[in-house]
Amino acid sequence: MRLLLLRHGQTHSNVSGALDTAFPGAALTDLGRRQADAVVQALDGTSIDTIAVSNLLRTAETAHPIATALALTPAEHDGLREITAGDFEMRADEEAVFGFLGTIADWLDGDLDLRMPGGETCTEFLARYDDAIARVCTDGVAAALVVSHGAAIRTWVTHRASGEHAPIHEGLHNTGCIVLDGSPEEGWAIVAWDREPIGGDWLDDEQAPDPTGGDLDPDDEVPDQSSGS
Repeated sequence: MRLLLLRHGQTHSNVSGALDTAFPGAALTDLGRRQADAVVQALDGTSIDTIAVSNLLRTAETAHPIATALALTPAEHDGLREITAGDFEMRADEEAVFGFLGTIADWLDGDLDLRMPGGETCTEFLARYDDAIARVCTDGVAAALVVSHGAAIRTWVTHRASGEHAPIHEGLHNTGCIVLDGSPEEGWAIVAWDREPIGGDWLDDEQAPDPTGGDLDPDDEVPDQSSGS
């Protein structure tokens, strides 16, 4: 089957640079709504049997225009939510952003048992995301659109998909999209990785800090977490 992993549109937290991962999360900005509207034309003619979103507001708002156009009701799966920021939640300072992204960079390099301070390990994240994707990929579904989150999508794809199109540490901007072919049982292959908004580069906001959508430096180091559990 085909799996389209679409990052949500821009939120107010993306603009402020805050690590916003808890329920319900920030709403879309005006630009975010334009990005969501543009997804309809960008995916015009694309076969989509089902749409899935996380439990965070921004994914439902992003999915609404295309769900309306296709007369589909998005299914909500809690497991598709963003990687939990834990002790860094709603912080935008350098130490927090560095700690969050540095932890994920280590996950991408194979340290699956490293815990986000106050949050989850990569092993725990992958388990709940795997479960959500399996629920999306039910019998009779040939193509699914999953509206999820920047760090979550990239981390899951890195560990669950293969292909020469996989720039492991490359960013995924608002309404960027990664396309996979395969299945939960047989594995996934990367077909395309569009880091910019699929509605057009003109919808990108290069001035927004957007910490969960930027490049992940493989040389990042995580601050001392000896007091974490």
